[in-house]
Amino acid sequence: MKTKTALSTAFGLLMAGATVLASAADMPVIKPLRGVIEDVSSNTLTFKTRTGAQQTIGLTDKTGVVRASKADLASIKTDSFVGSAAIPQANGTLKALEVTVFDARLKGSGEGHYGWENADGSTGTMTNGTVGKLSSANGRTLTVNYKGGEKQLVVPDDVPIAFVEPGSAAELVKGAKVVVFPAEDGKNARGIAVGKDGFQPPM
Repeated sequence: MKTKTALSTAFGLLMAGATVLASAADMPVIKPLRGVIEDVSSNTLTFKTRTGAQQTIGLTDKTGVVRASKADLASIKTDSFVGSAAIPQANGTLKALEVTVFDARLKGSGEGHYGWENADGSTGTMTNGTVGKLSSANGRTLTVNYKGGEKQLVVPDDVPIAFVEPGSAAELVKGAKVVVFPAEDGKNARGIAVGKDGFQPPM
């Protein structure tokens, strides 16, 4: 298998190329798959989902792989490019469920604001953009700017923070925790985020 690792597009493929469905408000909703790898070959990945079901998806030379590792709130800085699964609040802000800080080579990946299926099956939002104003009090409050808009993101102290960088197919090994983004046909993986050293990618 030849793994696509074009640094400027890898995670963009994961996000923008994921299976997209329309919500009641016509906001596209990305539905990633999450699980633990059970087996991998040159063209298939078998993993066990969080519900215990076994699932197999195809791997192609267009499957992008990124590596996710544990980070902390201090890694979120002004001008960082971040992504955050969040829950909209009554005051118009977003409450982060997790924050992913992107390696500089992946800046711009999946930029925008759209619907997102969370790990528990609920629907929230995903916002990918550049951190503008940042304040520190009981966590972080970020202004996240993206093409066409901006969102105020409240990041509690206890939410998981991840760092994402380009990865490789060699990291797709039994026992690794993954988030899989299916291609439009649902048969192949457009992209995969794999946790480093047992880390669970939180997105």
